[in-house]
Amino acid sequence: MLNKPELLAPAGDLERLKVALLYGADAVYCGGPGFGLRANATNFTFEELEEGIKFAHSLNKKVYVTVNIVLHNKEADTLLDYLKQLEKINPDAIIVSDPYVIDVALKETNLEVHLSTQQSTLNYEACEYFYNEGVKRIVLARECSKEDVKEIINKVPIEIEVFIHGAMCAGYSGRCVLSNYLTNRDANRGGCSQICRWDFKLLADNEEIQTEKDFTLCSKDLSLLEYIPEMIDMGITSFKIEGRMRSIYYIATIVSIYRKVIDEYCNDKKHYKYNKEYERVLRRCANRDSVAQFFNGVNDESCSYYNGREEISNQDFLGQVLSYDSNTSLATIEQRNYFKKGDIVEIFSPYHDVITYTIEKIYDENDEEIDIVRHPKQIVKIKIDKPLFQFDLMRKKNIDIDVKK
Repeated sequence: MLNKPELLAPAGDLERLKVALLYGADAVYCGGPGFGLRANATNFTFEELEEGIKFAHSLNKKVYVTVNIVLHNKEADTLLDYLKQLEKINPDAIIVSDPYVIDVALKETNLEVHLSTQQSTLNYEACEYFYNEGVKRIVLARECSKEDVKEIINKVPIEIEVFIHGAMCAGYSGRCVLSNYLTNRDANRGGCSQICRWDFKLLADNEEIQTEKDFTLCSKDLSLLEYIPEMIDMGITSFKIEGRMRSIYYIATIVSIYRKVIDEYCNDKKHYKYNKEYERVLRRCANRDSVAQFFNGVNDESCSYYNGREEISNQDFLGQVLSYDSNTSLATIEQRNYFKKGDIVEIFSPYHDVITYTIEKIYDENDEEIDIVRHPKQIVKIKIDKPLFQFDLMRKKNIDIDVKK
């Protein structure tokens, strides 16, 4: 049996932290009340971080806290106090980009330091420098090719973390100033307004070029599902999923699929076979196309949406199980999208195999039988004779979506 790499998932809040770990992540990364790069995410209070860390440790799993802001003078005076507060609640590491933060953390605390992808590390010389500084792990820039990764692993005895799934930045590992320039929101301080996803008119000599669709800089998403066996054989320490602002449905789905692929390959490398059905599930979960991006050396126009795109809102996620009453065989569900009596659905879970089920009876909060669930986050009950659990999720049963070749 092969040594398994760590599967690292995003956690935008306490609920998503628990979902990620229950659905198969070995560790999560999240932002505290300051010094992180997700100003628009919910982020954690110190109390929530402490609860999340205790929950993870009870499962023998890990929590890494982002402290990867590009530091300005006004933050320098409060940095040490913040790090000391983090140290008290015992995270497994902090993720850092600013050299000053690295220096303070390693000299003044016992916190383990991982180097953020914001540092845009692409070569073994830089990795060796940070290794000698005391950094335990490097999150490589997403522009690394497989050859870059192999050379770094072969030449530097440091843990290597690589992004395997999620949104890509049109700028160089996030070093973009379009958001600052056009909206006065600093991308490198957590405020990116995603200018690359805007539509633009093209001009030549101040004359508009007539095109069928407006121009965009938007990158397609990253997905390295097919390359996971090769990446395991390369000796990568940690596989990272992007998406601290994504839904619990997205996180549960992506984590569970990568968990299956990692386990299947590591447990029986000789008989492992790539499962196209897993790819189908991933494609249903997102609203943008996904490609391998820089990893396989093909990073041409096929990796971006230069001439517009259609993003269809995903409505597969129907509801979250809150509880199950074994005496009445009623599952209490919090609705997320429209569903009705007679629908064929799937219920997936960290505790049991996928259940395919035809909804026969639905009851509202007053125990009145209803035919349709149409109100946002409506609490209903469905009759099902198989036990369900908190954090089980219900989605559409959809067999008509083809996987792209």
